[in-house]
Amino acid sequence: MVKKVCDAYAALKGNIKAGNLGREGSKRRLRAESKPIVFREDAAQPFDDRILTWNPDARTVPIWTVAGRLKHLPFVCSDEAMVLLVSRKGESDLVLRDGMFFLIATVDLPEPEVFEPDGFLGVDLGIVNIATTSDGEILAGRALNRYRQRHRDLRRKLQKKLTKSAKRALKRVRRREARHAANTNHIIAKRLVATAERTSRGIALEDLSGIRQRVTAKEDQRARLHSWAFAQLGGFVEYKARRAGVPVVFVDPRNTSRQWSECKHTHRTNRVTQARFVCRSCGAVLHADHNGSRNIAHRGEAVWKRGAVNRPRTGPC
Repeated sequence: MVKKVCDAYAALKGNIKAGNLGREGSKRRLRAESKPIVFREDAAQPFDDRILTWNPDARTVPIWTVAGRLKHLPFVCSDEAMVLLVSRKGESDLVLRDGMFFLIATVDLPEPEVFEPDGFLGVDLGIVNIATTSDGEILAGRALNRYRQRHRDLRRKLQKKLTKSAKRALKRVRRREARHAANTNHIIAKRLVATAERTSRGIALEDLSGIRQRVTAKEDQRARLHSWAFAQLGGFVEYKARRAGVPVVFVDPRNTSRQWSECKHTHRTNRVTQARFVCRSCGAVLHADHNGSRNIAHRGEAVWKRGAVNRPRTGPC
């Protein structure tokens, strides 16, 4: 607990020094400096190697607590996670989630050198179709959107009941949708990285930072927009690609849905419907998301050739 308090105040001091809480005298900074730091009773608790030791062979951990040392506490994990525990480094966090305790460990793995790509696999991210590649492959989308809609309807129904059993049901299912969406994003990211690695290509993604502030959605579409986990998917693709040595670039998303990927004619009327793209200049027809992903692939290759990203070294320094 002492280390947790020290880390919290060190983080506050670092944010103030970096200017993340505003300038000196600003309301936000004064509020952060004057308000004492508090912790929830069930908040995560960090443990370093002095007070928590992993025994992978016996699959147990001894932990120092305020009540003394608890020995031979068993833990369970997958065989893949057990192999990764050999490379564990740093502190571990004990987390209480839905009545179960989880130990979160940091694993330090060597990164392979990024290879020189032979082109780029463009990935268009969307709400209807979560990911569409420049190869024409459409990943997930309809099934996950139906799942989210069922959970929204279920939550709405339970919130109207106002009974204890309804509240228990809400608590039981509150993280189920997030877990399902994260698992879907893991599957998509793994598939994208495997495709790029197999074809010796890099991955080009749209830089969608701030998209929720820039896009104005209709009332019936706001829930879908704000539950869109594009940042999580991008993070999954990025770290999986780094483990495989696959280069990843982020490109400007402007007009990727309005520009024809061949003749480069750009106009807002080119996007006839959500799924249909018709070039007003040459008359070419293609799936709109497929066309957008091809534009992203072209931009990714241009960014890479300009040297606007970290390039692998091809010779001696």
